[in-house]
Amino acid sequence: MIQARDHQRDRARTRQLTDLLAPSGRPSRPDDPPASASGAAPPARIRAAGRFAAALPVLIVSAVALLALVGGAETTWLPLLAVGPALASATSGPWRVLLVGFLAVALGAALGADGGAPGSGHAILLSALVAVTLASSLASALRGRRERVLAAVRSVAEAAQHALLKPVPATVGRFQVAVRYSAAAAEARIGGDLYALVPTPYGVRLIVGDVRGKGLPAVGTAALVLGVFREAAYDEPDLLDVVDRIERSLARNLASDDFVTAVVVGYPEDGHMEVVNCGHAPPLMISRSEVVAVEPTRSSPPLGLRALTGETPTLQRLPFADGDQLLLYTDGVTEARNHRREFYPLVERVARHASDDVNRTLAALHGELLAHVGGRLHDDAALLLLRRPAVRGSTTGVPAAWRAPAHPGVRRQAGAA
Repeated sequence: MIQARDHQRDRARTRQLTDLLAPSGRPSRPDDPPASASGAAPPARIRAAGRFAAALPVLIVSAVALLALVGGAETTWLPLLAVGPALASATSGPWRVLLVGFLAVALGAALGADGGAPGSGHAILLSALVAVTLASSLASALRGRRERVLAAVRSVAEAAQHALLKPVPATVGRFQVAVRYSAAAAEARIGGDLYALVPTPYGVRLIVGDVRGKGLPAVGTAALVLGVFREAAYDEPDLLDVVDRIERSLARNLASDDFVTAVVVGYPEDGHMEVVNCGHAPPLMISRSEVVAVEPTRSSPPLGLRALTGETPTLQRLPFADGDQLLLYTDGVTEARNHRREFYPLVERVARHASDDVNRTLAALHGELLAHVGGRLHDDAALLLLRRPAVRGSTTGVPAAWRAPAHPGVRRQAGAA
């Protein structure tokens, strides 16, 4: 499963990095690019950075001692020995802090005695070094405790993520699928964007949406939408009825100013795709190196606002041949800006990176998106790419249950961007 492998790779890489930088066992932080999913050793430069961070407090204490030895005890270098244990508290466990502090106190005592420093001033200096060492050791212990609690909370959050945004298989029926998801919250792997793809008796059906707002309320609304969608997708023969079920559920559970933009897609018969757009960004149809935005025939309100507008969504029926691809995404992708406040040009970049390998295509887009914003997204972003690979015989390998009769009265695509 593509996202599952990505999440495991992210966790393995960040756990290795933070274990090196924090020998006290600080928790890992999930984030992006490369590392081995099998937990292989990190690159040499990361190991070197970890060793340097651990050795830096000792180097500082040694440098201060050398300066004091060269300049004499009457100089003001000796109080800087306290920097060693103070810095160690940010990168090491309490026992290592005590060791660094013991080194600082021993050097301070030896240098002060050799330099003939005044007795009272020397005693005050050593007392200050002992006090800083004990305080730094306590701070290190408290930091480690907080990080263990945070690690437990993150494990619960990851369990919730896998329950809510279930990993999508690499192949579903006749389709190849790839997903990339990034939450805007620095310490989260889940947010207000949602996606799901399920095979049903009426064909493959999927949804990509964006909940208004962020944080836990948005996550709760996303869970509600996905739960209703997974049930309705199996129960309702008509895709519009699936959307109606979600609308009714949101109307009962959301506040008056909350809503969800979403695109619901179905593949009821061979060669055609159905799309219902509820105020969401238009999907991109990729066919023969041409990228076309599937604009809705008529504007429809987001889910949860139908009672205010009185408008109902329309169903579009589009041709979808072998080799065609459909990209669904959230506004966190198209509204991502770089340092010059320029939006990410998704259509242009899709045309550049489109290939027969959906995973490679999305990996290139996602990496370029992060580079465009400087490595940190400010909104949740989801990308889902669906491709029907070319095979010999257009109907071979397609279960008969997935070839439901076409729905009467549907409209073809009316516009393209």
